[in-house]
Amino acid sequence: MPTEIIKVDGMSCDHCVQTITKALEAISSVKRVEVRLKEKEVLLGYEGGEDTLSSARSAIIEAGFELV
Repeated sequence: MPTEIIKVDGMSCDHCVQTITKALEAISSVKRVEVRLKEKEVLLGYEGGEDTLSSARSAIIEAGFELV
């Protein structure tokens, strides 16, 4: 299973973690989500290719956060 680390700006609390987790878990090809608040990053395990990564990045932005 490929993994990707996505740097995210704007996370400040557990609610942010829950919001991003929920948005990413809604993508069927996403198999693992680990939001690291302190590091301001998301570890994403997924199936599929660039389409999944693009969907994940879009989901984070639509949830109100910025990619670094």
